[in-house]
Amino acid sequence: MNTSYQVFPEKENLFQEFFSAMSGRRIFVLTDRNTKKHCWPQVREALPVNTKVLTLPPGEKHKNLATCEIVWEWLTRHHADRSALLVCLGGGVVGDLGGFCASVYKRGIPFVQIPTSLLAMADACLGGKTGVDFHHFKNQLGTFSAAEKALIWPGFLKTLPQAELLSGFAEVIKHALIADAGAWQILRKKELMGQDWEKLIQASLAAKARIVENDPLESGERQKLNAGHTLGHALESWLLKSGKPLPHGHCVAAGLVMESRIALEKGLLQEHELIEMEELIFSLYGKIEFRKRDYNAIVRFTLQDKKNQSGIVKMALIGPAGHCHTGMDVSTEEQIMALEYYAGV
Repeated sequence: MNTSYQVFPEKENLFQEFFSAMSGRRIFVLTDRNTKKHCWPQVREALPVNTKVLTLPPGEKHKNLATCEIVWEWLTRHHADRSALLVCLGGGVVGDLGGFCASVYKRGIPFVQIPTSLLAMADACLGGKTGVDFHHFKNQLGTFSAAEKALIWPGFLKTLPQAELLSGFAEVIKHALIADAGAWQILRKKELMGQDWEKLIQASLAAKARIVENDPLESGERQKLNAGHTLGHALESWLLKSGKPLPHGHCVAAGLVMESRIALEKGLLQEHELIEMEELIFSLYGKIEFRKRDYNAIVRFTLQDKKNQSGIVKMALIGPAGHCHTGMDVSTEEQIMALEYYAGV
C-alpha cells in the first residue's frame, strides 16, 4: 500500500530517469491551470511527444464527482487501457482526485504523483489515500490505492505564493507534533522562509511512511495522521458551504489548536506545549473568524468524520509533543469548548 518516493534537488535526475523507462507506455497527464502555467514546462521535456494532457480548473470546489466524470470521459475518448499511466501533476486536489479517478477507471490503472505544492510533497503524495468531496463533506468518497511512485522536486516550491506554503506547512507541523518532538522544537523556532524545505519534506515523509507501513488501511495507528483534522475538516467544510473557503492547511492549523485544547482538558498535553503551538500557529495563520451562532453548524460536520464509531466522534489527540493518542472519545460539549477557546470567547 505504501508508495515509494524520491526527493531530488535536481529535476533532470528525477523526471528524465523515470520517464525514459516508460518507453512504449501511453501517458496521460492531469493538471490544473495554475500548475500548467508554472510547473508543466519543467516536466514537459521529459515526457513522450504523444502524451495527452487534461487541464482542470484549480481549487477545492472542483474536487467532486462532476470533475471525475470529465477525467473519465477524457480517458475513455483517448482509449486509455489498463496499461496506461496517469500522471497527477499538481497539489493535493489534483493528487487526491487524480488518484481516485485512476483507482476506479477500468477497476484501476497505474498512476504516479508529481506533487507541486508543499502540502502534496510533505503529505498528500504518500499513503495510498485518494478521494473527492461530496455534498460539502471532505473526502467523503475515496479509495485506498497507492501510486506507483511519487517524484518530488522541491524546486517547484519557488512557484508558490506564501499562502500555499503555509497550507503545506500545517501538515509538516502536524507530522512533527505527532511523531518527532525534536523536529518540532527546531521548526517552531524558525521563520517560515528560513526553513530547510528539503530536510522538512524528507522528515515529514519518513514519519508518515513509518506510520502508514504499520497501518495501511487506517484501522489504528494511521489515525494519528488525522490530528487536527476532525475539527479542521469540519471548519473547512463549513467555510466551503458558506462560500468563504480557505486553504486546507489553514483549517488544519486551526484544528490543531482546538483539538490540543481538548487534549489539555483530558490531561494528555501540558499547558506550555499548547501555548507553544498557539504562538507559532497564530503568528503564521492568524485566526479564522466565526461566531458563537456558527458553533453547532461546524460541529455537525464532525458527525460525518470517518474515524467515528457508533455515532461517537473520535479524535487523534496530541500529547505530549511528539506523541499522539488515537480513538479518543470527544463530546459535543468538548468541541464547543474548543471552538470557544480558539475564538477567544
